Amino acid sequence: MLAQARDTVPAPGALPGELRFQPKFDGYRAIVFTPWPAPGPLLVQSRRGSLLQSRFPDLVDAAAHLPDGLVLDGELVVWAEEKMSFEALQRRAVSAARLAAEAPAHFIAFDVLQIDGQELLHVPYDERRAHLEPLFTDHERYLGVEGLLRGS
Repeated sequence: MLAQARDTVPAPGALPGELRFQPKFDGYRAIVFTPWPAPGPLLVQSRRGSLLQSRFPDLVDAAAHLPDGLVLDGELVVWAEEKMSFEALQRRAVSAARLAAEAPAHFIAFDVLQIDGQELLHVPYDERRAHLEPLFTDHERYLGVEGLLRGS
């Protein structure tokens, strides 16, 4: 689902089902696919279906340590001057190799759609989230509760 700007969020119980909210970061919505079966290429796909891994080799290197058969939904971001910068992300997408060290890419994972080649789309979000968090707790190159995967 695409992010939609809102001035307020619905009150508890205003809509059927349990709602979860994620902040919209200033980046590209993307999906990371680790190889299944391995060996194979790691893919980073935009929400429109474009393959982005050649533009973010630092992110691909960082994600190479993730388990095989994993699909993560999240957002690609680049930090500039202590904040996320969409302009820096756009520059990175055009000049990947030259700017990778200067402006490393980050992937903020907010959902896991597949683990070990097994699709999890039918699994409630709370359970998927419980699978997501451990993927990033034991690796020094990974940070944060939201599953921030950083390049470089």
